[in-house]
Amino acid sequence: MSDKYEAAMKRALEVAQKALDTGDVPIGAIIMDSDGNIVSSGFNRREADNDPTAHAEIVALREASDLAGNWRLDNHTLVVTLEPCAMCAGAIAQARIKTVVFGAWDEKAGAVGSVWDVLRDPRSPHRVDVVSGVLEEECALLLNEFFTELR
Repeated sequence: MSDKYEAAMKRALEVAQKALDTGDVPIGAIIMDSDGNIVSSGFNRREADNDPTAHAEIVALREASDLAGNWRLDNHTLVVTLEPCAMCAGAIAQARIKTVVFGAWDEKAGAVGSVWDVLRDPRSPHRVDVVSGVLEEECALLLNEFFTELR
C-alpha cells in the first residue's frame, strides 16, 4: 500500500527543501483530494513566521481549507515527511482528514504511533487511516543532514 504514495512523498520531500531557505526544520506536507490531485502544500515556517503553530501540516491544512471554502477536508489525504506531533494530529482529526501518510518516525514527539497515537485512539470521535514509513530512509536522511549541519 505504501508504494501507492511514493510519488506523493517525493513531492512532500521537494516541498520540505523550501524550509531550508528560512532555517526551519525541513518538513514538508501535501494534501490530496479524493482523485489524488494535490490541492495544497506546506513546509515548516516557525522560524520564518515566528509562529509556533506553523508546522508543515498546519500550513497545508490552512491552505486546503481556504481553497475548499470549508474546514472539513473529508476524503482528503495528508502526506508528510515526518510523523505528526500532537498539535498536528489534533488538527488533522479536527479537519476530518481521511488518511495520513508519513515517512520518518518521530521517536521524541510523534503522535501517530511513536509516543502517542492520537489519530487512532478509540476515544477519539474521528479516526484517521494511517500509512507509515513511506520513503522513510529518504525522509530521515533529510532531517539528519539538517541537524548534523546545525550542530
